Amino acid sequence: MTALDDLVSVMRTLRAECAWDREQTHRSLVPYLLEESAELVEAIETGDVDGMREELGDVLYQVLFHADIAAAEEGFDIQDVAAVTIEKMKRRHPHVFGDSDASTPDEIRQQWLEVKRQEKASRASVLDGIPRGMSALALADKVLGRAEQSGMLPAGDVPALPFESEDELGGLLLALVMASRARGLDAERALRTTLRGLEAEIKAGEVEGDSA
Repeated sequence: MTALDDLVSVMRTLRAECAWDREQTHRSLVPYLLEESAELVEAIETGDVDGMREELGDVLYQVLFHADIAAAEEGFDIQDVAAVTIEKMKRRHPHVFGDSDASTPDEIRQQWLEVKRQEKASRASVLDGIPRGMSALALADKVLGRAEQSGMLPAGDVPALPFESEDELGGLLLALVMASRARGLDAERALRTTLRGLEAEIKAGEVEGDSA
């Protein structure tokens, strides 16, 4: 067996013989998935190669854990997860697995977005499918990206702020949080509140566009 096969076997053994592992559910494992993902991001951003190897393993273990629970409760296993992912990747890369002639990164990105749009044709809004559990900053980036893709927010329409690099941006964000704390304000909540207003505007614009 490969090491991956062995890890799948270890997971099955633990789920069968360890009381703690056996009682876990998809919901109970969410905090661990978030924590392991955050630790992987930390290792990547700090260039910790040994840490990356370890944390990738921890994230992989979480995937296997959920798949093993699903095999018992939802009727699919890790092989089904792999099969669905293979199909999706081939479908979204027709320039590699099909007859598309897209070749530049921009062409490939637009092609990916179009294929995904066709897959998600039942969605009523460009905002559908955005996970609400994201941090406010990550959520803002996602919402703005969707708005730009739909043409509801011009890509070049950005405010002029005093920063040119991520280092300067980080300092500016930290200063905003510090100023918020000094005033007894919650920066995370403030951004989420503003985002809800933007999302309402986007959805209203979609309704107007459909009725035009």
